Amino acid sequence: MSPSSNRQLHSTKIHDLFKRYQIGQGFDEMFEASDRPRPHYRQLYDQLQSLSVGELAQYQEQAAKAFLDQGITFTVYGDVQQTERIFPFDLLPRIIPNSEWRHIEQGVRQRIQALNAFLLDVYGEQRILREGIIPRELVEGASGFHREFVGFRPPRDLYIHIAGIDLVRDTNGTYLVLEDNLRTPSGVSYVLESRVIMKRVFPSLFAQMRIRPVDHYPNQLLENLRYLAPEIRENPTVVLLTPGVNNSAYFEHSFLALQMGIELVEGQDLIVESDRVYMKTTQGLQQVDVIYRRVDDAFLDPEVFHQDSLLGVPGLVRAYHAGNVALANAIGNGVADDKAIYAYVPQMIAFYLNESPVLPNVQTYLCSSEHDRKYVLDHLSSLVVKAVNESGGYGMLMGPASSKAEQEDFHARIVNNPRNYIAQPIVSLSRLPCLVDDHAGGFEFAGRHIDLRPFVLSGKDITLSLGGLTRVALREGSLVVNSSQGGGSKGTWVLYGED
Repeated sequence: MSPSSNRQLHSTKIHDLFKRYQIGQGFDEMFEASDRPRPHYRQLYDQLQSLSVGELAQYQEQAAKAFLDQGITFTVYGDVQQTERIFPFDLLPRIIPNSEWRHIEQGVRQRIQALNAFLLDVYGEQRILREGIIPRELVEGASGFHREFVGFRPPRDLYIHIAGIDLVRDTNGTYLVLEDNLRTPSGVSYVLESRVIMKRVFPSLFAQMRIRPVDHYPNQLLENLRYLAPEIRENPTVVLLTPGVNNSAYFEHSFLALQMGIELVEGQDLIVESDRVYMKTTQGLQQVDVIYRRVDDAFLDPEVFHQDSLLGVPGLVRAYHAGNVALANAIGNGVADDKAIYAYVPQMIAFYLNESPVLPNVQTYLCSSEHDRKYVLDHLSSLVVKAVNESGGYGMLMGPASSKAEQEDFHARIVNNPRNYIAQPIVSLSRLPCLVDDHAGGFEFAGRHIDLRPFVLSGKDITLSLGGLTRVALREGSLVVNSSQGGGSKGTWVLYGED
C-alpha cells in the first residue's frame, strides 16, 4: 500500500464507511435504517466513531496474526495438498440482547430435550414409530441408525452430551432452526479463542459493555463428562479421542484437551482388556472411564463398524455395552440429526413434551415422499437441495445459483436415491457489516450473511455457550457460511441484564 493510500486510510473515519453501507437483502442485525443502529449496537457504534479505517484495518491484521500465532486453523477435505488455513475472522461482532438470548435458550433447550427423548425411544420402546408419528422406514433407512443398539441405554440416559444447533433469521428477524449437529459438532474453540483476541484488540469496549463471558465452557464440559463415569469410580479418567493431526478440527481437539487438563489420545493409545478400556502410559496401563470422542461412529471400533479402520479401538463397543466406559456423544446419534428426520422435530416436541416448538424449522420437502419429490424436481432452480448426511456445505445444490447441468445432475441423484435428499426454500439469512476490500486500495463495510451455532452441553442440566459461533459468508451474495466454502466467523456477544 502506498504512503498516500495509508494516509487516506488513517484520515478516513469509520462513520464515513457506515454512511456508504447499504441496508437490504435480508434482516440487518446492526441497523434499523441507514446510519441508525439498533439499541443494543448503539454503544459499539459510538465507540467505533473515534477510530479511523486504518486503525480498524490494523486491528484486523492483529487479529489475523493472533489466530496464526495460536495455530487456529482448519483443513479442507478434498484439498489435495491438505493445507491448513486460518479461519477468517471479521472484527465487527454480532451482539445479541438479553431478551433475544432468553428466547434462543428456551428454544434450544426444548429441542435438545425432545431429540434426546427421541433417541431413547427409537433405541428403546419405539413408541413414536409404533404410533406412526414418524415413518418407520425413514428411521430405519437412516445411515446413522444402528439397529444393533436397540435395547441399549447409555449412561444417565443421555445420548446428546455436546450439540451444535444452527440457527438463522429470516427477513422478518424470526429465528429458525436450520440444522441439528448431534454427532461430533465443531467450532467452539473459535468462540473461546476469538473472545481472547477481541479483548486484546478492544479492551475499552469490554470494560464498558456488559458482555457475558464464554470461558466457563471447558469446565462445564469436563464436569459433564465426569458425570457420565461409572459411579464406582471416585476420580474418573477422561480422555479426548481424536482421529489425528490430519483431521480438519484437530486444532480444536488439542485445544479442548488442554483447556480441560485431560489427555488427547488416538486409537493406538488405547487398548481394551476384559471389556475395560485402558490408556497406554509410561507407567503402564491406566483405566479410562469416559471418552469424549471426535471420531465418527463408522471408524470407532473395527470389530463392529468399518473393519479396516485404524482410527478407533478394537473392543470399544464391548466395553461400552458392559457399562465400563462412557462415550460422549453416544453411538447412534446420527439418526436424530439426519436431515430427513429434522423435518419431524416439531412432532417430537409435541409427542414427548406436549409443547409447541419455540424455534420453528425451515420448511422442508422430503424427497422420499412422492408428493414432495415431484414438487422438488419441478422447482430445482428455486430450492436448496441437501444430501441428508453431508455437512460443511458439501452435497448441496443452491438452486438459484446453479447451472442447468448441475440441476440435471441433482435431478438424477434424487430419482436414483430419493431417501438421501431433502429440499428447502431459500432463506435470505440476516446480515451484518463486514470490513472488506473495496478493490481500490481501501476498505468498505458491506453486508454479509450470517448464521449462529450455539453449543449445548447436557449433564445434570442443559447449558448453552453464551453466544456460540457466528459464521459469516464472506463471499458477496453467498448464503454458504461454512469455512470449507469460503466462510469465516465473527465474535458473538450476549449482553447482560435488561435490554
